[in-house]
Amino acid sequence: MRYLAESFALGALRRGRPVEQFLGPAGSPEHPGIHYVEVRPAKTHYEIFLYTLEDVGHEGFADLVEFPPLDANDEEFGRLVATRDDPLVALAAAEDVTGAVRGRWVNAGVVQDEYRDYVMAGRPANSSPDGHPRPVPPSRS
Repeated sequence: MRYLAESFALGALRRGRPVEQFLGPAGSPEHPGIHYVEVRPAKTHYEIFLYTLEDVGHEGFADLVEFPPLDANDEEFGRLVATRDDPLVALAAAEDVTGAVRGRWVNAGVVQDEYRDYVMAGRPANSSPDGHPRPVPPSRS
């Protein structure tokens, strides 16, 4: 089973292991991209990073850490969007800030498999390859 039950996601974070979630397409048809979120343990808290990358992959190349940022002016890999002191609160914050969905967290590195499934399914805009609706980030006013 690819997706982590909440208790396993929390256990991974408490053991110092990050969890990730593929969020789907980003950008525009002229400049396609993808995004994913990572909750990463730090010394005294949990950091939530949002990655928005150019969609330069294919079935044989899904190493997301090798993808360039979608915004060419973005010098850093990922944007810190929040920090929290508790792993459960960090997951909830990641979901609130990025539109991530409870029950779709994966261990670090498995997000690449999620991306590969997305590519093999024809890069669907509104649903994941398994038919679940794509996460929708909260609107920014």
